Amino acid sequence: MAKKRKSVALLIETSNAYARGVLRGIASYVHEHEQWSIYLTEQDRGSVPPSWLQSWEGHGVIARIENQETARVIQKLTIPVVDVSAARHVPEVPCVETDDAAIAAMAYSHLRERGFEQFAFCGDARFVWSTNRETEFLKCVEKDGFPCSTFVDQRHTKRSPGAERKRLTKWLRRLPRPIGIFATYDIKAQEVLDACRECDLKVPLEVAVLGVDNDELLCDLSTPPLTSIVPDAEQAGRVAAATLDTMMNKSRRSRSQLPSLRLLPPKGIVARQSTDIVAISDPDVAEAVRFIRDHYCEPINVQDLLDRIPISRRMLESRFRDILGRTPHQEILRRRIDQIRYLLANSDLTLIQIARQTGFQNQEYMSVAFRRAVGQPPGAYRKERRSVPQ
Repeated sequence: MAKKRKSVALLIETSNAYARGVLRGIASYVHEHEQWSIYLTEQDRGSVPPSWLQSWEGHGVIARIENQETARVIQKLTIPVVDVSAARHVPEVPCVETDDAAIAAMAYSHLRERGFEQFAFCGDARFVWSTNRETEFLKCVEKDGFPCSTFVDQRHTKRSPGAERKRLTKWLRRLPRPIGIFATYDIKAQEVLDACRECDLKVPLEVAVLGVDNDELLCDLSTPPLTSIVPDAEQAGRVAAATLDTMMNKSRRSRSQLPSLRLLPPKGIVARQSTDIVAISDPDVAEAVRFIRDHYCEPINVQDLLDRIPISRRMLESRFRDILGRTPHQEILRRRIDQIRYLLANSDLTLIQIARQTGFQNQEYMSVAFRRAVGQPPGAYRKERRSVPQ
């Protein structure tokens, strides 16, 4: 007798890139494991749950629980539920979400390495994850002693979109320049870019902007094209599906032993024109940073910088350290390690191939440098980033 398929409801919107990535991850898990009968409703971010859910006789639910209406329905269900929203309206159910602290740190690092010493954050008061990113971004900026201005969209109140747009443009005009702005997601970043054009602010010369989600269509349609952080949405979907699968196959008693929250770090960042600038007043250090940025995947060293910049090694290292807090050698190595992290998590390249693509002479030297910087060997890092609970 054929085994009966489990019925799973997906209360996840299809209106944004992150949610679609989560759905792709769920689909990937389902295709590789047991087939489910999927119930996917058409809804927008924050929509109330469908009326049929309260009496639905399915086996499990994966939901973006982003409002109290959805939370109340979910709490009445007796079947397993996995949440894929940072709002945590139902804290007793397992949750799989992005690591907002890691996203904020990546945003700050990207803007800081371009030489910015003035920062701003543009958020959206409707979403907990936006508030989380604001808090963590401010921590990064304040730790290094730099100023940071914030703007939080309040259109969820009685303010009209037009009034909020005027408030945004007024805020942008008051910002010091040059400045790096971290927008909490791509849609908000696109709004910032549009407002910059209204204010006649030059991007990225005066204002650099980056977002989150890497919605490729939205990023490419932006003017200029938008730099964006890539959250691991598909892995979030896979982990959520695997967690639900475990819950549906175990007793109610053992379900409570599952981890209540799992945070996934971002996959990396796709740099586009909106942050393509080196905002460093020292021309020699700026030239060194540009050269490293363009050639770090090649077997370059500090001497290659000195061949282009007519100052002594001691002087370059001193000025480099004063401005960026590290030496040119450390900057080369930092960029290489970041690229190795990305390739380990997102490609099937061998360690030998990764070493060749990141400027190392051989795999052994790369592995030693990676372990010293990250605290674990490349193979263990790759295994950890690709693990899915069974």
